[in-house]
Amino acid sequence: MKRENQSRMSEFLLLGLPIWPEHQGVFFALFLDMHLTTVLGNLLIVLLIRLDARLHTPMYFFLSHLALTDVSFSSVTVPKMLINMQTQGQSIPYAGCITQIYFFLFFTGLDDFLLTSMAYDQYMAICHPLHYSTIMGQGLCTLLITVSWILSCANALCHTLLLTRLSFCADHTIPHFFCDLGALLKLSCSDTSLNELVTFTAGVTVIVLPLVCILISHGCFGATILKVPSSKGICKALSTYGSHLSVVSLYYGTIIGLYIFPSSSACWDKITTASVMYTVVTPLLNPFSYSLRNRDMKGTLEKLLHRAKVLSQ
Repeated sequence: MKRENQSRMSEFLLLGLPIWPEHQGVFFALFLDMHLTTVLGNLLIVLLIRLDARLHTPMYFFLSHLALTDVSFSSVTVPKMLINMQTQGQSIPYAGCITQIYFFLFFTGLDDFLLTSMAYDQYMAICHPLHYSTIMGQGLCTLLITVSWILSCANALCHTLLLTRLSFCADHTIPHFFCDLGALLKLSCSDTSLNELVTFTAGVTVIVLPLVCILISHGCFGATILKVPSSKGICKALSTYGSHLSVVSLYYGTIIGLYIFPSSSACWDKITTASVMYTVVTPLLNPFSYSLRNRDMKGTLEKLLHRAKVLSQ
């Protein structure tokens, strides 16, 4: 096969989702609605937290950052997918593909670390309530956010720099709806052993370890909840943190299955479809799971709507 250096690779072709042409319009409308709901829902969370001084606490501080991250994470892949579905185009420039990979990895890592920080905040609030206000101060919250940004940036930059060193074959077709790192490595004519080693190592560090921390914290939640004498209190706690755990399991389970322990028998159609779960569905569910079901958030939203109604009159 003809070898072609990455510097002469002008573009890649994204095959998109495995959808029949006659169904493109329906799925375009569906994904457009989901993306708009994701963006508006998460921005609403940020707005409510900024407007209400009662929500200026560590939990909502992390929620506001998670909401902005989910907006960015969804916007890295979905708009390009929608444009390709509408125009029937498949091309993406080489520079655009590398840029998409960088920001995809960056916001994926940032999402992981923010979820872990939120789990730690919840752990301190439930398991050590007497020390919560002392430990979870503004300084620690800012430090956790800063470390999350630095680690996410370093992880994405490492993968991207290693990727730019590779040469690619004449075949430049990516069987995905965005520039997936694993798909690009399969297209390369170069030795990708170092890239694969870094992918596995970084995956364990950025994905598996945060997941373990989250599961441990939820285990502590469960042990503490069982000590609550009131069945009403148990149901309330399970309703609050059970939804968190379900979204986290969906997000992490899909990523681990696709990137850390991939199945050799899985075809690209199944991989592409599964990727929709954490790139489109999870950012959509986060506003409803983490915030909009919260009593304080509902109260702030009702006040905002009432104020807007009064002003309109």
